[in-house]
Parts: sequence; structure tokens; C-alpha cells
Amino acid sequence: MEIGVSTQGLVLLALALAASGFVMGFLAGLFGIGGGAILVPALYEAFRAVGVDHSILMHLCLGTSLAVMIPTTITSFRSHREKGLVDEPFLRRIAPWIVAGVVVGALIAYIAPSRTLQWIWAVCGGTLALKMALSRDDWVIAREVPSSKVTEVVAFGIGLASTMMSIGGASIMVAFLTLYGRSILPAVSTSSGLGPLIAIPGTIGFIWAGWGAPGLPPFSLGYISLIGAALIIPVSVYAAPIGVRFGHGLPKRKLEVGFAIFLGVMSLRFLLGALFD
Repeated sequence: MEIGVSTQGLVLLALALAASGFVMGFLAGLFGIGGGAILVPALYEAFRAVGVDHSILMHLCLGTSLAVMIPTTITSFRSHREKGLVDEPFLRRIAPWIVAGVVVGALIAYIAPSRTLQWIWAVCGGTLALKMALSRDDWVIAREVPSSKVTEVVAFGIGLASTMMSIGGASIMVAFLTLYGRSILPAVSTSSGLGPLIAIPGTIGFIWAGWGAPGLPPFSLGYISLIGAALIIPVSVYAAPIGVRFGHGLPKRKLEVGFAIFLGVMSLRFLLGALFD
């Protein structure tokens, strides 16, 4: 890999990644999400700026983001668990299906070109943005989560989509739980448990998928940039409990709309990249 930026540019790049890590950690705690929706676009621009080959660019972004999510989501889940609102039997019920979806997602990443992953991110991110912008917490389909296999199928889909976007999956699960009568704070707290279920096997999958791939930057482990992870993880772990404290004390609607706008812009960016890069 050729580094095409100055020392000053690399310093600014490091600061930008650290700032992205703080925002990622804060949002992980605030919404119970993994934060990858923030981090993947930041990593995309960062790795693109230092000359990572386009054929592996999206893979490296997704894999590194999943690796960063491991400590962040664990910290977020522990903080929510301390509040006593996590439905642990529900998590145990869906865990195998989440992991199964992650495994299939890693297999797709192994065979899919970078442009395909950009399309997937653009479509899924745009759909999620519309959901966050338009949905309301008082929309309810039923008062109980389905006891049928519908819940397991949804969990599999969340694991699959979350791996392809490198997100914690909680934002999708929160929507599902609130549609079935759960109030927002227990839904967020319970959904925070999806992050480790997705991030840990997802990271292993991207290490496997990228093992020996040509064009990887120095200090990479498969499709994981160890340098990028080392810059982001400490800041994101520090910020996650701050987000939890805000999440249990402030209304989130305006932040959800702002996040939806961000997701919409980033989805458009990836769509344009898939078309013209």
C-alpha cells in the first residue's frame, strides 16, 4: 500500500478516527447500537485517502468496524444490564439465530466484490434511515413478541444484515420489539445484547474471509486493520457509558431524526461510490 498523504494528513486522519470513535461509542450507549453506521463511512474515507485498493476497501471497513464494536458493545451491554432492563431469556432464545445470520454474512463477504458490499450498505442504510425518520414508538402490532418461529427468522435476518453493514443490529431489533409492545428503554437495553453476538463471530468471519488477501495494508489481520482498531477502541469504550447515561435521561426523537439524516447522506455516498468509483 502506498501512503499518499503527508505526516500532517496522517495526524488529522488519526484525529478524525478518534473523533469517530467517540461518536460511535456515545451512540452505542445512547441507542444500544454498535455504532458501525457511523464508523464504516469514516473508515471508508480514511482508508480511501491512504490508498487502500478499491477491491478490498469495503471489506476492510466492515471488518475493522466489527472488531472495534467488540469492546464497545460489551461495555454498552454491561451498562444497560446494570440498569436491570435487559430481557436475558429473550436474548438466549435468539442468540443462535443471530450468530447463524452472521456466519452467512461472512460467507457472502468472502465471495462478494467491494462494489456489491457498497450496494448492500446503501440499500440497507437507506431503509434504516427511513425507518428512524418515519417510525414512532407508539406504533404497535401486538402486545407480545411472537412465540412462533417469526422471531427466530427476524433474528437471522438481523444477524445477516448487520454483518453486511457492520452494525450492532440493535436499531432493527428495537423497532421489532416496540412494534410488539415493549417500551423503548427495555427494548434498547435488551437490544444492546445483540452487539457482542454480532461483533465477535463477525470479526472472526472477516479475519477468515480476508486471510492472505492481496493488497492488505500493513498490520492487518485478514480484513481487520489493527491500527485503525487501536486508534478507535479506547475512545469508543470511554464514550459508551456516557451515551447510556444520556439515553436513560433524555428524549431521543430529535437525535433519531438527526441520525436518520446522517444515514441517508452516507447511504447516498455509498450508492454514488458503487456507481462511479
